[in-house]
Amino acid sequence: MGADDEFDINDTPEKRALRARLIELREEHRALDSAILALAGQGGGDALQLARLKKRKLVLRDQIQWIEDRLTPDIIA
Repeated sequence: MGADDEFDINDTPEKRALRARLIELREEHRALDSAILALAGQGGGDALQLARLKKRKLVLRDQIQWIEDRLTPDIIA
């Protein structure tokens, strides 16, 4: 077994699925950010479309935070 093959008892299928979903959500969040900047840069952009994109971005941010909270262990100090 090499260094990359180390066994992590805390690495469950659920955590792997959450990490994969987190990557997807972050990519979508970045794409929305780019789309929002492009639409806002057009000047006469569709205000309703811009509002929808911003709302979706906020929803993604909440989902990202929820997953990060699940993946971060609680440490009682």
